[in-house]
Amino acid sequence: MLLIGSHVGFKKDTQLLGSLEEALSYGATTFMFYTGAPQNTMRSNIDNEITKRAFEKMENLNIDTTKIIVHAPYIVNLANNKDQDKYQFSIRFLKEEVKRCEELGMKYLVLHPGSHVGLGVELGIKNIVEALNNILEDSSVTILLETMAGKGSEIGSNFKEIKKIITGVKSKEKIGVCMDTCHLNDAGYHVEDFDQLLTYFDEVVGINYLKCIHINDSKNERTSHKDRHENIGFGTIGFDSLIKIIYHKKLKKIPKILETPYIGKKAPYKEEIKMIKEKQFNPNMKEEIEKAG
Repeated sequence: MLLIGSHVGFKKDTQLLGSLEEALSYGATTFMFYTGAPQNTMRSNIDNEITKRAFEKMENLNIDTTKIIVHAPYIVNLANNKDQDKYQFSIRFLKEEVKRCEELGMKYLVLHPGSHVGLGVELGIKNIVEALNNILEDSSVTILLETMAGKGSEIGSNFKEIKKIITGVKSKEKIGVCMDTCHLNDAGYHVEDFDQLLTYFDEVVGINYLKCIHINDSKNERTSHKDRHENIGFGTIGFDSLIKIIYHKKLKKIPKILETPYIGKKAPYKEEIKMIKEKQFNPNMKEEIEKAG
């Protein structure tokens, strides 16, 4: 089964079951969600009865619950400890987010490594490692470091920085990587030559750490460091290059998650997943979605 899905919502009243039903409406076989708004740390209590119903439905549909992804909010920053109150808050919040993942039965939590904000890359990495060792100490969840575009003082825009973080983490079985194709492109990697890129990743980091891929086209040329996602096939990476990644023989067991932009007020995931399953680019997709309202 092709493991393809997208970002979906997680609402207070329907929670994981609502996330699942949204994913199914797109024709997805997996999905990713935030346990609350990505821009803040406000969170509702987990309803265990809803979670149970969601798991029962996924079992009936043969959906692999170990391949569903949770994404941590953007606002936490483990790389900068200049303001100790903010740094310690980020650690405390991520500990709570890990507990929420455990309560939901989720295995993977994707995390933006953070921005050093003037402290320098080496100190930023040191701060991330110390925070992760604290967070992962009593965790059954695996945190996936997302590859970044290199905007501002972001850490993790190259594989060597990701490797340094992993090297410093004590519990190696609780750390992994989530590639983002738009970020890789904008950071300067040749995504269109993915075999070579994957070989290099394996040499530097180790392919065994790769647990998820965000599939996004890019509005920008390679090495722009801008991080602006585009719909599949409408950007500088291109449909054929992304299809090769999605269907790569070494990535069959890795979930692929779309984070592409809405078209108007509508999620494009149903149409994009259809294109991906058919391996056929529809150049009129945006117009058709806009016309349908």
